[in-house]
This record gives sequence, C-alpha cells and structure tokens, in this order.
Amino acid sequence: MTEPSPRPDLPDHLSIDPSSPFFVAAVFEHDVGIRFNDKERLDVEEYCISEGWVKVPAGKTLDRRGKPLLIKLKGRVEAFYR
Repeated sequence: MTEPSPRPDLPDHLSIDPSSPFFVAAVFEHDVGIRFNDKERLDVEEYCISEGWVKVPAGKTLDRRGKPLLIKLKGRVEAFYR
C-alpha cells in the first residue's frame, strides 16, 4: 500500500482561484474546511486568518469577467483539514 502524502501546513492566506498569488496547489490535494464564526462554511473562495475575513460569492451575481462577485465577511476564521 502507498502511504498518504504528508499534509502541508495551511497558509495564513489562501485562495481557490488558480490565477491568484495566494493559490497553493499542494494544499488542495487534500480536503480543506473553513470554520467562520464557529460555523463551517462550504462556499469560501478566499480567506485570511490573521486579518479575520473570508470572501464568499454574493448570490448568483457575476462580475464582468464571468466570475462570481465576492463579498468580504469579517469574523473569526479557522482553517483545517477534514
């Protein structure tokens, strides 16, 4: 059997957009969870733990490039592997 690859440390600032400078492909090889204000969120596009915010889509609204329009929510952010 193959051993599972070791999980990299979760960064302070992470984005799921591959064109972002905060995208880390090695982290997304594993299932990542985000807890925002003690509730698990499944729609987080980007987060920053030290500054205490997450970016989530604003409904079905799209920007001019066809990507979801994001809003920033402030609060307590925790990232973890599932």
